[in-house]
Amino acid sequence: MNYNLIEINDLHVNINNIPILQGVNLCIKAGEIHAIMGKNGSGKSTLAKVIAGHPNYNITQGNIKFNGENITYMTPEERAIKGIFLAFQYPIEIPGVSNADFLRLAYNAKQKAYKKAELDPLSFFELINKQIHKIDINPQFLSRNVNEGFSGGEKKKNEILQMVLLDSKLGILDEIDSGLDIDALKNISININSILTKEKSIIIITHYQRILDYIVPNYIHIMEEGKIIYTGNADTAKQLETHGYKSIIQNK
Repeated sequence: MNYNLIEINDLHVNINNIPILQGVNLCIKAGEIHAIMGKNGSGKSTLAKVIAGHPNYNITQGNIKFNGENITYMTPEERAIKGIFLAFQYPIEIPGVSNADFLRLAYNAKQKAYKKAELDPLSFFELINKQIHKIDINPQFLSRNVNEGFSGGEKKKNEILQMVLLDSKLGILDEIDSGLDIDALKNISININSILTKEKSIIIITHYQRILDYIVPNYIHIMEEGKIIYTGNADTAKQLETHGYKSIIQNK
């Protein structure tokens, strides 16, 4: 029987004294895929950032438990080490820092936290080469600066590579389909599906049904005014595509 990987209880969040999340409840079991949908400003991306520990958001009520441990006030670094990964909608470029160096430092930070051996550049190169072949990434990515000059699809692939390398237990994909053409979307979806296991869960934040045709969620949650107002199965996205959010919001 799958255990609860993450539990969010009555979560209230402010930013600059403005309430954004107003009582979010969510439970995700290991191995499940959950999609979160909703209109702009409904709180989707805020929820993603709060789970990851973004310091600009002030939790005023409620808690977040990960693997049974209360992580409500942990730093982003502590959460990342425990297995939470946030793939950004718009990954930033880091000029002057090669992908290989960036990934090795991130990997070794987690190794150090668990008192495991850190890898030198040569040993890490052998490890990362195995990972890039798993998700069909060009080895030239490693020598390029982080996201610099990357296409939208390449940036999203780079996010997935980071998630795979860090062996994250919970991947939060914030509009990972944004800006992708249909071929790039299919490719990213294949990569994501290939890394899913019974021990790992995914949260997909999206506006559109199309990615959910390729990564089929167990549940779809609809957010409105900082709350989850509806939870349904994978067919919910098709209902939204046909009838819009009003059809659900009016009947909540």
